[in-house]
Amino acid sequence: MRARDKAAVSALRTTLAALDNAEAVPVDGAGPRDSALERSPVGVGVTEAARRELTEGAVADVVRAEAAERLEAAERLTTPAHADRAARLRAEAAVLLRFLDGPGAA
Repeated sequence: MRARDKAAVSALRTTLAALDNAEAVPVDGAGPRDSALERSPVGVGVTEAARRELTEGAVADVVRAEAAERLEAAERLTTPAHADRAARLRAEAAVLLRFLDGPGAA
C-alpha cells in the first residue's frame, strides 16, 4: 500500500477475502429453525462458529485459483478498448504468482 502499487493492493485484498471465504464454515440449512425468542441462545459469542483452518496447500490453491481467474478474464478482454483492464488483470495475477514462486512459497 505504501508503494502505491494499485495492482498489488487490489490482488491482495481480493485474495485475502477469498481466503476468508474459504475458512468459513458452511451453514447447515437442513435442521428446523426455532424462532422462539425464549429458546434463542443468550450471551456474547454463543452463535459464533469456529472457522476452518486452511493448510498451506489449500492456501496455495486459493491463490492459484485467484491468479488463474484473473488470467482467464484478461484473455477474454480482446478488444483494444479493454487493453488497460487486461494489463491490470495480468499484473494482479503476476503479483499473486510471485507469492507462490518466490522464497517461502507454499
